[in-house]
Amino acid sequence: MNRSSAPLAPSAHLDPFARDHLPPCEQWPELLFDLPELDYPQRLNCVAELLDKAVAGGGGARPALYGEHERWSYAQLQEKVNRIAAVLRGPLGLVPGNRVLLRGANHPLMAAAVLGVLKAGCIAVPTMPLLRARELGAIMGKSQVNAVLCADGLREEMELAPSRPERTLYFHGGAGAGSLEALMADQGPHFEACDTAADDVCLISFTSGTTGVPKGTMHFHRDVLAICDCFPRHTLKADGSDLFIGTPPLAFTFGLGGLLLFPLRVGAAAVLLEKLTPETLLRAIAQYRATISFTAPTFYRQMAALAPQHDLSSLRKSVSAGEALPLATRAIWKEASGLAMIDGIGATEMLHIFISASGEDIRPGATGKPVPGYQACILDGEGKPVGPGVIGRLAVKGPTGCRYLADPRQKDYVLNGWNLTGDAYEMDADGYFIYRSRTDDMIISAGYNIAGPEVEEVLLRHPAVAECGVVGKADAERGQIVEAHVVLRSGFDASPALAASLQEFVKAQIAPYKYPRSVRFTAALPRTETGKLQRFKLRRAE
Repeated sequence: MNRSSAPLAPSAHLDPFARDHLPPCEQWPELLFDLPELDYPQRLNCVAELLDKAVAGGGGARPALYGEHERWSYAQLQEKVNRIAAVLRGPLGLVPGNRVLLRGANHPLMAAAVLGVLKAGCIAVPTMPLLRARELGAIMGKSQVNAVLCADGLREEMELAPSRPERTLYFHGGAGAGSLEALMADQGPHFEACDTAADDVCLISFTSGTTGVPKGTMHFHRDVLAICDCFPRHTLKADGSDLFIGTPPLAFTFGLGGLLLFPLRVGAAAVLLEKLTPETLLRAIAQYRATISFTAPTFYRQMAALAPQHDLSSLRKSVSAGEALPLATRAIWKEASGLAMIDGIGATEMLHIFISASGEDIRPGATGKPVPGYQACILDGEGKPVGPGVIGRLAVKGPTGCRYLADPRQKDYVLNGWNLTGDAYEMDADGYFIYRSRTDDMIISAGYNIAGPEVEEVLLRHPAVAECGVVGKADAERGQIVEAHVVLRSGFDASPALAASLQEFVKAQIAPYKYPRSVRFTAALPRTETGKLQRFKLRRAE
């Protein structure tokens, strides 16, 4: 069933911002709803489906979320969610369709805040805890947020950010007057989910993209359920006995799905812990008896060496995504844990994983096959599908797809109904998809997507920098690292001290994980006759 051009259902949003800023329907990808479980009704609130139905069906006493000091049942989580939704619609005075920026580390209350926003009929705009004020300002300006829910430990950058709305509440700073917790205490434990349309926007997830200008990806209530009814159901085969754990932040769609939405959909539980290291993740798997882990290849590589020191007997499945999975990492993890890695590729634009394989279907060296509900192919330079053995652009379609928030780059991502992920892949004769490289300038380091031009823009603010070019450099530990090629202004001399100064300068301006771990000074940058920077030559300058 193709719904890419179907008329939208009557919206519950009193604030029409989201629908007004969707791309024209003719620029949407083709959407597929061929699986019977994807045939959703026109009226749908995803939190009512994920949480309220579980409690109403007798599952209220089941464990839902574990934190370092918390253990919430489904009924307790529902009460927290209801109180937060009531705060948004009551004291904060928000209406359905308003945007709420969320900012906090992985914690049960952060999860409840996300669900509370969606249940209230508002739109969640999750942000990475490491983002700086200028990055937050760009996101808030583009999505025109109406309110903010922010962890108190992240208050400093939040209060420096431009475009911050007056309606800002902090949590985890004590339950003093004016805190989210204090306002929650004044609300009743019941809240009727907003009667949203299945295609009302409920989530705007931002990705920096290859230019560094924020791109907001807009997702519907039905999209949230669709990712739960594809990968975890057909590939992961999770059930109510599972306990999910991992490192991706809830602000990443990888973490939002794997550590909150997927567990709720199958009646399972999840462990949400802050600032995990490979050592503490292994320890937590043993302590909580987790059965499914989600993290990036970099973490698995480091965990493999430490695994013999921990009891991993409870772990049944391990999922890797966020960056390409090297064969060596797959091999050492299996040797250390006994588990065959479930690799997957997803995208913020698609919301979650769309190509993967598990169990006997795993083929080392390949990401896998399209997850049931999705289709994929390889396109040549003219946009035509090619057969096995040819490297080209990965194209995918399914029940989710790219809809950028008021962004002309929509035309670049969607071609003839297909979503173009920016990855170069090859398909073999058996229909397995094999990753080859990125087709754009995105740098993927330890699971983080980093736009080279964004780092360049910051470096160019430094008084010593005349020109610069930033690319990804292959790295055994992180997959890639950020490498800056810098031309200095007259009067400045190349030195390790200056390189360190540039690195600290970047860390102070944008999220620290984006800083250049390698700085190379050069007399000139390679450019075309028209002056365009040739980044491919910088990538070859090893």
